[in-house]
Amino acid sequence: LVLSLAWLGPALGGEEEDGEVVEEEEAEVLSDELREEDSVLVLHEHNFDRALSEHRLLLVEFYAPWCGHCQRLAPTFARAATVLRNESSPAWLGKVDATAQAALANEFGITSYPTLKLFRDGNRTHPLAYTGRMDVEGIVRWMQRRASPSATLLQDAATATAFVSSQDLVVVGFFKDLEGEAAQVFYEVAGELVDVPFGVVKAAELFQAPHWPPPWQFDEGRTDFPVDPARGLDAAELTRLLRVHSLELVMEFTNETSDEIFSAKIPHHMLLFLNKSSSAQLALQDGFRAAAGSFRGEVLFVVVDVTGFGADVLPFFGLTPADAPTLRLVKMENNRKYRMDQDTFSDTAIRTFIQAVLDGKVKPHLMSAEPPEDWDTRPVKVLVGKTFEQVAFDETKNVFVKFYAPWCSHCQAMAAAWEELGERYKDHEDIVIAELDSTANELENITINGFPTLHYFPAGPGRKMVEYKSARDVETFSKFLENGGTLPEEPPAVPKTPENSTGREEPSLLETAESRDEL
Repeated sequence: LVLSLAWLGPALGGEEEDGEVVEEEEAEVLSDELREEDSVLVLHEHNFDRALSEHRLLLVEFYAPWCGHCQRLAPTFARAATVLRNESSPAWLGKVDATAQAALANEFGITSYPTLKLFRDGNRTHPLAYTGRMDVEGIVRWMQRRASPSATLLQDAATATAFVSSQDLVVVGFFKDLEGEAAQVFYEVAGELVDVPFGVVKAAELFQAPHWPPPWQFDEGRTDFPVDPARGLDAAELTRLLRVHSLELVMEFTNETSDEIFSAKIPHHMLLFLNKSSSAQLALQDGFRAAAGSFRGEVLFVVVDVTGFGADVLPFFGLTPADAPTLRLVKMENNRKYRMDQDTFSDTAIRTFIQAVLDGKVKPHLMSAEPPEDWDTRPVKVLVGKTFEQVAFDETKNVFVKFYAPWCSHCQAMAAAWEELGERYKDHEDIVIAELDSTANELENITINGFPTLHYFPAGPGRKMVEYKSARDVETFSKFLENGGTLPEEPPAVPKTPENSTGREEPSLLETAESRDEL
């Protein structure tokens, strides 16, 4: 509707005078002049080239006026632009209303808002996607790193010693050729990891100098990353190593660290749930920390305060504050949880447990609610983890199960249809309509990634689970069941012609696309 009104705007704006249409004067005549709003360049198709030619580093936000994320970003983006201007940085920020500048939006493939792209040295054909944080400091640092060399050249022993002591974590690359391929990859990684200082050494006499800290000097020491001359330096591998080592050995789960923890891409998380108001429980962190170093990069160790910020995640583990202290290991790819028997919290016991999980010797701990007393007398059978297999894997029944979350709006929208389906088939001996709350129950061999998820388990030996992905209404559900777990093929659509057209528009993608709440 908004686009339609925009297209119609000029036609609706005219007045008829002496038989001619006289268009109203445009409110703004666009030229190549560069105008600013709060230190941010206002860009459009007429001044875009000029902006690129005058500013060798230009970060452009493509936005939509109605977009809530864009509205929240706007003051942050403006403050970052002001900081860069006050520093006389060559880096500038600009913005494009992508709903009004369709040509620019199409040229740069803008499909969501906001989208940020960096244009360098007037190059219009290969902008760089923004990969930094969406806060003032993150934007400023990201641009600063690109406005100057991404790594500091360490020319002598004094410079090297000062650099190593400048922060808790620094990265130093040793290259005989700073123009070589490996060094260029190093510079590329340095440009992305803007929160970590990068240095480079070329002087051979510094390669083995005594001022480089030995591995035993710090709590976690020095980590070396030798470059294989045959393979070269792999940017993704180096980036992962540095992200892992930029984290503390043991993290505390807080509002400030939660994003960092979940974006770390470490495959397993070992969690110690404790009550920080208890000195006895706080002492358990010693053994926990002692075990952490053995699994750096493979397992992230996290302390969760059950009376603080961590209280919100307890239901995900089926825990209450009274269960602390306790330990859980989570496999992040499928959210499988493993429970350690708490006879001891020693570092030896923790290491042994984790290694057993990694070796596949421990079964996951599966949550299950208690079944309601009338779970099997309702039209829609209420399944829980401990009753699921006896119902879903009954070879005499065709079982249709809805996996849902109580908070899921899509689940709520289809609830009435599912109840009606249960009523329709409650007297069929070989058909069972059931549901399972996936936030309170876990299954060993079935992973649910979004809600609602519908699975059909046909009767008979050797049966295979079928995922239902069609319309969520009673009639379509019934066709699926009556046809043995598939939908009958519809006759091919008859092409519209003036003779057979009904004049009815086909449903749009928005009307027909399946949507569900992802985990």
